[in-house]
Amino acid sequence: MTQHLTFLMLGLGNGSVFAALALALVLTYRSSGVVNFATGSIALVTAYVYALLRQGELLNLIPGMDNTIPIGEPWGLVPAALAAVVVAGLIGLGLHLVVFRPLRHAPPVAKAVASLGVSLLITSLIAARMGTQAVNVTAIFPTGAWRFGEANIPKDRVYLAGTVLVVGLLIAAGYRYTRLGRATSAVAESEKGAYVSGISPTNISAYNWVISSAVAGLGGILISPIVPLIPVSYTLFIVPALAAAIMGGFASILVALFAGFLIGMLQSEVQFLAGSHDWLPSSGMPELVPLVLILVVLVLRAKPLPGRGSIITATLGRAPRPRSLLIPTIIPTAAVLVGLVAFSGDWRSGLISTLIYGVIALSSVVVTGYAGQVSLAQLPLAGVAAFLLAPLTADWGVPFPIAPVVAAIGAMVVGVVIGLPALRIRGLTVAVVTFALAGALEALWFRNVDIVGEGLRVENPTLFGIDFGVGAGDAFPRATFGLLCLVVLIAVAISVAKLRTSRLGSQMLAVRANERSAAAAGVNVVRTKIIAFAIGSFIAGLGGALLSYKLGSVTYDPFSAIVGLAFFGTVYLAGITSVSGGLFAGVIATFGLMYVLLTNVFTTGHWYEVVAAVLLIVTVITNPEGIISHPQGVIERWRERRAGTDPLADTGAAGIARTTDLEVDTELASADAVAREVGPDLLTVRGLTVRYGGVTAVSGVDLEVREGEIVGLIGPNGAGKTTAIDAISGFATAEGAVRLGDTDLAVLKPHRRVAQGLGRTFQAIELYEDLSVRENVIVGLTARAAHEADQDPVEETLALLGLGSVADRPAGSLSQGQRQLVSIARAIIGRPKVLLLDEPAAGLDSTESLWLGERLRGIRDSGITILMVEHDMGLVLSLCDRIHVLNFGELIASGSPREIRANQQVSQAYLGTSHVKVVA
Repeated sequence: MTQHLTFLMLGLGNGSVFAALALALVLTYRSSGVVNFATGSIALVTAYVYALLRQGELLNLIPGMDNTIPIGEPWGLVPAALAAVVVAGLIGLGLHLVVFRPLRHAPPVAKAVASLGVSLLITSLIAARMGTQAVNVTAIFPTGAWRFGEANIPKDRVYLAGTVLVVGLLIAAGYRYTRLGRATSAVAESEKGAYVSGISPTNISAYNWVISSAVAGLGGILISPIVPLIPVSYTLFIVPALAAAIMGGFASILVALFAGFLIGMLQSEVQFLAGSHDWLPSSGMPELVPLVLILVVLVLRAKPLPGRGSIITATLGRAPRPRSLLIPTIIPTAAVLVGLVAFSGDWRSGLISTLIYGVIALSSVVVTGYAGQVSLAQLPLAGVAAFLLAPLTADWGVPFPIAPVVAAIGAMVVGVVIGLPALRIRGLTVAVVTFALAGALEALWFRNVDIVGEGLRVENPTLFGIDFGVGAGDAFPRATFGLLCLVVLIAVAISVAKLRTSRLGSQMLAVRANERSAAAAGVNVVRTKIIAFAIGSFIAGLGGALLSYKLGSVTYDPFSAIVGLAFFGTVYLAGITSVSGGLFAGVIATFGLMYVLLTNVFTTGHWYEVVAAVLLIVTVITNPEGIISHPQGVIERWRERRAGTDPLADTGAAGIARTTDLEVDTELASADAVAREVGPDLLTVRGLTVRYGGVTAVSGVDLEVREGEIVGLIGPNGAGKTTAIDAISGFATAEGAVRLGDTDLAVLKPHRRVAQGLGRTFQAIELYEDLSVRENVIVGLTARAAHEADQDPVEETLALLGLGSVADRPAGSLSQGQRQLVSIARAIIGRPKVLLLDEPAAGLDSTESLWLGERLRGIRDSGITILMVEHDMGLVLSLCDRIHVLNFGELIASGSPREIRANQQVSQAYLGTSHVKVVA
């Protein structure tokens, strides 16, 4: 027991810096929405500033000058620490002004990638200027230990933890009781509300960046005498710090603070246990602690990072649809073949590395660019295949090409396991989990000498007696190996391009854009995510196998979590949403062709990584779609000019002459609703009740929709109409019975209800903006509908709604009326029995509403029954066969339009009088 206590106390050292960094992460996220992966790097540079000031020198990161500047006598502890903390605060202010203020309206992923760029920049600068040799730092706190019985309690750890605890408590109190704290909470809740209250979110963010960076810097200073001062170790502090911040929900300062202490103590304890028990892994156990805590908190809570009241939303950027593969394949292939023959030595090696890293980059295109799952583990997944390939070839004699395929399948299995948390979480939390998993994978496997020793040998690939090995000595690297890499890259690139144009690819992009909308279109979101991780991991495994063949022996260095982080930044810089971006990532990757070019022209050292980090930050700010989007845009505009098309041409509802004074009397409107023969009850709802905490949004609603009807669901704002639609379609937890024909829908997930014949649209439309109209519609195409259709169901649906002329236009370029029709088309492509429409006329003027009504009649006449939530009473009364009325979550009336118009209770609750004029 005494040994356990000793190791727990020893863990207070690392736990203190985790707590400080977690505190900084929470402050930054609350004020600016940035998950700051550079927090550990800020602690690193601050620690260097402090350590050199104690030696009478000033750190100088400017290229071309001395690494340090003499400033006289060594500084004492207090002035050196204060000066270093001020530097940290200034760094934070500079980052806010130069990097994150321009990104204040960017999506969270872009902000996170920018922080990755900052982290890589600081780490590379330190490595380029100071090297990787550890810097010794004079002790800050008293050394030695207090002895309690047989337990030794280290004094410096206790003093360190006490200092961080006091700082954390003061900051927590300050944010609770000061105007800055209240303003920060206001900004986190609603930026619009903050503006109305006279609070500048930009200024609040600046103050918090200064404070959070100063806290991170203080943590770096305090830990520097205990942990060797080298770039890599401080950068990896971000993983346990993120775990602590997540345990605090990125909102609670105190919870994050104490979680940091806990993680450090648990890491020290499990390291002690690993050394005490032979059956436990000899390395990697401490890295498992933050991973397990992250998974427990996130998966059990099943929530993304807390939302902030930001003003805008955006996506990863367009994922352009390949139009032709022949020419884009032939020309680069010919250029590579010429290069393999003409180049030798470093140049040929760089070209081969470009091909290999291009393969691995395409895995990120699938997982992140297409499916929207921000995975920072693709390069470590390539390492899984590399570490599997060695025993497959050297120990078990598995021949080529079976061995690399089996190794890639092994990577796929691990990748699917890594992707499992993404089934219950989304957004940047997936990035956090995959990064933690990558670190644990490296520590448990890649660095574990019990498993890999000093490295694993890989046998050369041979097929039909032909040696495709990379060669050795003067023969390194052989062109035949480069040819093998080229063939694999071509196959993978064409496959990924075909995936983008396939129905599965459209479903991935739908999941990336909006998981709820994708589920409403019948997409199995869970299945789509799993497939994306499986495909991406298999591709990464193929690249890892090729890299291991090139290296000849496998070590952890090329596949570490930090290198994987840098590689993700490279792919994002190149263009993570397109095949061409993935291929270009291979060109600019470290050890790729561009790296060799610059190394041969200049002595780059670590400066290549510095330049790449700067370019990544600039690209995120100026063009989040990556470098490759510029030539892509030029080519697209050339194609449009050549085709003679106007990409902004408008047709459909937006082209109809608008009138502003059209009024429709409800007597006339109701007269338009001609009695029609309808079938039996098709959709039946009984006792539908939805509660949110202590609030009952929908209470005991009974309604039915008969086959062949258009039924309206109306009521004043807040009556529970959309909530009822959400409950019927499975997007809100509800009590009661929902039946479609003989099928009980209440026990089914949303996409399963779609498969049974229940389609829906959303009030916010929720299209996939960068997909074409046709691709948006294809997302909703079910296998059943495709099989039963007499003709092309997509073209039939587009024709039914008058969308054929805009089928190839991006959905984001359409008018409001056209967007509504695309949303409806996506819902009816699967041939639902009942279509739920949530305010389809929202944002339309009177003429467009009438035009929409004719389209809805056409849908009804095609055999699709409609239940419609709508505020446009002219449209409802002229279109619907029957109407249900909600008020305060209760059904107060049902009947024909004429009966509803004459109902006094409805008039008082909703219409206001018994006879009104309604703008149609």
